Amino acid sequence: MRRFLFMLLMFSLLPSCAGVFFQPQRALVMTPERVGLDYQDIYIEAADGVRLHAWYLPAQGEARGTVLFLHGNAQNISTHIANVYWLPERHYNVLLLDYRGYGRSAGVPSLDGAVLDAEAAIAWLAARPEVAKQGMAVFGQSLGGALAVYAAAHSAHRDRIKALIIDSAFSGYRAIVREKLAGFWLTWAVQWPLSLLVDDRYSPLHAIADISPTPVLIIHGEHDPVVPVHHAEHLYAAAGEPKAVWRIPESGHIQALTRPEQRRRLAEYLDRIFSACNPNSPQEDCWPI
Repeated sequence: MRRFLFMLLMFSLLPSCAGVFFQPQRALVMTPERVGLDYQDIYIEAADGVRLHAWYLPAQGEARGTVLFLHGNAQNISTHIANVYWLPERHYNVLLLDYRGYGRSAGVPSLDGAVLDAEAAIAWLAARPEVAKQGMAVFGQSLGGALAVYAAAHSAHRDRIKALIIDSAFSGYRAIVREKLAGFWLTWAVQWPLSLLVDDRYSPLHAIADISPTPVLIIHGEHDPVVPVHHAEHLYAAAGEPKAVWRIPESGHIQALTRPEQRRRLAEYLDRIFSACNPNSPQEDCWPI
């Protein structure tokens, strides 16, 4: 009965996407200081005036580059910091953004709003001297990956984005809702009409080709039970060159970077992006496979 009631509630929220895609938590459960990191509390204003909270983690030693991190749909930056806390030690600055309605960010979650929030974070970083000089990588996980694709493709600061990295992202908002409806016997027959109620304007499958020639890296666990790996395959097929996909064996949803060898692999990828690429580099020298 609880599952039935939950599905009914979800259907009532499909037109706005809010209850389906956004599950915010206001309370911060920890700070970077508790894991031994220096940080700054940052407040950024979105284009519609909503005040957003973020953490800026400076690189340890000389910075090799800067990474914007867009987290998944639940909780807030205090729980998702585990996915990027290792980057400052590898000489990368990191900006972790909370979307509106999450953590200390003002406002109410919405898909339109989250798109504005991602662009606001890109703009804030683009104005920093180190990013003007070195550029940034945009890294999103799950919902954050979907937002990252659209933001990178449509940002007014695309010239500052050196790479797009997405982990466990779905290919479309309607597509993932339809799959979830298909997985429940009560809603299997109505998966198509109900999914059409979902706003699909910002779906990454529609936008990912526009990112080229900025490098795109797609990471996905082969055993992801939340967003099946075929979403990564669809995104890879739609993306322009240069592009790469890392299918991680024995890995679930946003679990790839819990492994030291995958963190090391991603750090090496970033090192090549930020050290080898410059306006005079041949394209093949700028693309780490």
